[in-house]
Formats: sequence, structure tokens, C-alpha cells
Amino acid sequence: MNISAPFIARPIATSLLMLAILMLGILGHNLLPVSSLPEVDYPTIQVTTSYPGADPRVMSSSVTSPLERQFGQMSGLNQMTSYSSGGYSSISLQFGLETSLDIAEQEVQAAINAASGYLPKALPSPPIYNKVNPADTPIITLALTSKLLPLAKIEDFAETKLAQKISQVSGVGLVSISGGQKPAVRVQANPNLLASYALTLENIRVAIASANVNGAKGNFDGKDVSYTINANDQLLTADDYKSLIIAYNNNAAIRLSDVAEVIDDVEDVRRAAWVNKTPAIIVNIQRQPGANVIKVADTIKALLPKLSASLPGSIDVAILSDRTNTIRASVADVTFELLLAILLVILVIFVFLRTFSATIIPSIAVPLSLIGSFSVMYLLGYSLNNLTLMALTIATGFVVDDAIVMIENISRYIEEGMKPLEAAYKGAAQIGFTIISLTVSLVAVLIPLFFMQDIIGRLFKEFAITLTITILISAFVSLTLTPMLCARVLKSKDEERPSKFSIIAENILNNIIQK
Repeated sequence: MNISAPFIARPIATSLLMLAILMLGILGHNLLPVSSLPEVDYPTIQVTTSYPGADPRVMSSSVTSPLERQFGQMSGLNQMTSYSSGGYSSISLQFGLETSLDIAEQEVQAAINAASGYLPKALPSPPIYNKVNPADTPIITLALTSKLLPLAKIEDFAETKLAQKISQVSGVGLVSISGGQKPAVRVQANPNLLASYALTLENIRVAIASANVNGAKGNFDGKDVSYTINANDQLLTADDYKSLIIAYNNNAAIRLSDVAEVIDDVEDVRRAAWVNKTPAIIVNIQRQPGANVIKVADTIKALLPKLSASLPGSIDVAILSDRTNTIRASVADVTFELLLAILLVILVIFVFLRTFSATIIPSIAVPLSLIGSFSVMYLLGYSLNNLTLMALTIATGFVVDDAIVMIENISRYIEEGMKPLEAAYKGAAQIGFTIISLTVSLVAVLIPLFFMQDIIGRLFKEFAITLTITILISAFVSLTLTPMLCARVLKSKDEERPSKFSIIAENILNNIIQK
């Protein structure tokens, strides 16, 4: 059975088929996302709990420990780490890679509900959980600084104008702001003055809480008009708090300013960020899973001048770090190695075959096999990264083997006096099974990589499948395009005239063989 015979007999149909593979490969290459490594989603959930006023020991014993006991009963949990500090608890839950993150989320919610009876009743809010990916570092980090405006104002502009616009960019997954200092009113009570009025800190807390509530006030219902009372009791500035009455002494009102110093300040004075020695607001931008990191970064950089123009002139926006620089350099270097490997393979083929007509065939087959694999990579959801490009570089030496075996066998019959078309039919019929067995043996070597477990398995699975795809496409091209080109491109023995280079190379090889 001659698998290649229909393709040798129909050169136009074979050429169109190869052209379709080429076009699909180019389209897949343009659609493939670019990243440093294959996409590996760590099924990780972080649970945070806030309990203002509690020291680390109380947080550990009354909040973290009850939650850990419930989380430890979940199936598929590989690792659990916790952190307890003053008024704050954080628990990271990492599940096995085979666990669905949605199922893990449901189990976490059930565990939190089961632990609610063991948690302090005074918690202002129940524990909060969210999905995180520790491997998904920010692709771009921006720094906002100003010599005139305070950080609270800069953060307000960053949240309302900068972050909202950037989050709308296609491919952006999360925009987080750090180092900011949100405005707040700080009440610094004087214990001596409180004692002189027979008051405590609880009196201040109750007075502030009762006077600073934004709730429903009711409504008026008339015969012709119905009116809802709209009044906001929230106090926003230090001057509003200073006149707040906290108690009465001998029919005289004791105001907050009489027993405390009230100032406009920030929520957390221990939270800050700097660019060199300048206080700044840091904006971290993360991409969506599967998005093209290079394209997303370029879109954000193109949008930055417009966003900077919408901010006050005293605010400077600078790119603090750009992770795509290393990705670009790494991918460009591997791409250069891939092109260099293709060039070297073609040069070696020319040195040993010593004819341009025979060299043209692998020069077409090798790039076609590599480009054709891009379309399958896109369908599988892969990306252009260091491992997949390394697989293509390694495949350059593999894919040329099929073409060389086919060309050499057909050339042997041409040298014996056969016409190229006749030699193509006979040579392809003999070598077809050899190419299939060669392909199967190469793929069999990669089978252990398909079954590797954990993170390493996820990374090298994409490498192995990319290499397998390229080898399979190469075998198909060698059984179809290569014999068809041999029948049309190679010249018969009478038509082929050896060049000076061919004669010199032949003498050198003969001398090497004789020695």
C-alpha cells in the first residue's frame, strides 16, 4: 500500500492542503497568547478575618484555630498556612491540581459556616474568602507621586480615574492599589480630662457611634404628596466631630473637643509605599488567565498618556516595573534560537545533498511542520512560552529526519536511472512504513511526560504535547508534500550536472570515509 500515491498524483490538491496548513498555522500563531511559562492555575483560596482590637494571641486561639479545625476536614486540601496578627487573621488553602476551584470554594464556604458557632460573637463581619493565584504576579506596576498633593488625594484619583479605566482594558484581570492612606478622622482622648469629668473611653465610643449613623429617617405621607426624609448623619471632618456632645455635667454640655484632640488624618499611619525616597501610591495590574501578556501590556502603555492627562498636572505617573521586558527578551531569544536551528539544519542538508533542488524540499517541509503546529496549540489552549518554543526548537532536528529519509530513498532510485515521478512512487511506497514507525517511536519516548504529576507535570505536559504535535505534522508532510515535490523538483540523472561545490564536497566525504 502506497500512502503517498494519491498525493503524488494530485500536486495541486496537495499544494492547496499544505497551503491550508500554513494559513491555519499563521492564524494560530497570531492568536496564541505569550507568556513566560505555561498557564498553571494553582487552586488556592485565601480566607481573611478582621477582629479590631484583638491581639495576635486572641486571633490565633479564637479565630484562626477554629477555622483551621474545620478546614482540615476538607477533601483535596494539600497545604494550609495561617498568619495571625493584631486584629487580623489570614489562612491560605492550597488544593490539589486535580481539584476544581469551584468545588473547593463550596467546601470552604461550608467549613466557614460550620465554624461560625466557635468564632467570637463580636466579629464585625464573618470571614471573607477569595480565589487567588500565587503564580500570577503583576505584569505592570505603576507609581503615582506628587510634590503638592497628599497621598489621600492621590489615592482617590488612582481609584476613581486610573484604576477603573485600566480595569476596562481587554485582558486585565485585577487592578489593586497599595501604599495608599485613606482619609480618616483620628480622636486622641486625654485620660486625665476624661477622669475629671468622670467619663471613660466607652462614653466617647457610644457618642460617636450613635451620632454617626446613616440610616432610614422615615417619610411623610400627605393627601397629595408623599415625601421621604433624606438626612445624612455621617460626620466627615474633624470640625464636625469637635462639636459632638458626649455627656452633660451640671447641665453643661461636654463636647468631644473638651476631652480629646480631634484631627484629620489617615486610617493606618503604618501603611505606606515609596519610590526611592518619595512617598507614592502603587498600582499593580494583573492579567486575566490565558490573555496575551504582551498585548495587554502594550495596550496599557498606549493608554497611559490619556489617563495621565485626565489627572491633575501635579501627579506624576511612572512605570515602576514591567514584567513583560523579561518575557519579551526570553521569547525573542528562544525565537532566534529556533530560526538559527532551522537555518543550520538546511545548511547541513545542503552540504550533504549538494544540490539546490534537493535542499528546497526540506527547506519547505521543516518550517511548514513547525508553523502548522501553532493552530493545534491554539485549539488546545496553549501559549507561546519558553517551554513550547523549546519544544519547537528540539523538534527542528526531529522533523527533518522524515523528510531526509524520504528524499534519500527517492534520490537513490533517480541515481539508478529512474525518472523522478517513477522514483517518487517507488521510493515513497518503500519508505512510508519506516516514517510511520519512526514517528511512533519518537512519540513513545514522550509518553512518560504525559503522566507526570503535580506542577512539574503541568509544565512539561505542554512541552511534550507541542513536540508530539510537531512530529505528527512532520510525518504527514513527509508522506504527502515531500514525495510530491521530489517528483516535480528533483532532476533525473541525465539532467543533473554536478557543480564545483558538489565535486569538492564529494571528494571530502570520500576521503573521510576512506580514512
